[in-house]
Amino acid sequence: MDKNVALKMVINGKERDVTYEELALSNNLAQEALVRVLIEKKILEPKELIDMMETVKKERYRKPE
Repeated sequence: MDKNVALKMVINGKERDVTYEELALSNNLAQEALVRVLIEKKILEPKELIDMMETVKKERYRKPE
């Protein structure tokens, strides 16, 4: 079975393949943890995050001029 390898890591001298799915899941976990810490420390309000996500979405997915 062909694994869709995103990168290779060396941990304790052993090489390990990391798939795109594993990489995406890891990034998602890290992002969620970061957001939770920022909200718990009252550095960020959930509404601010939602508003910024909407802004980024509009910027990133705007129609070509």
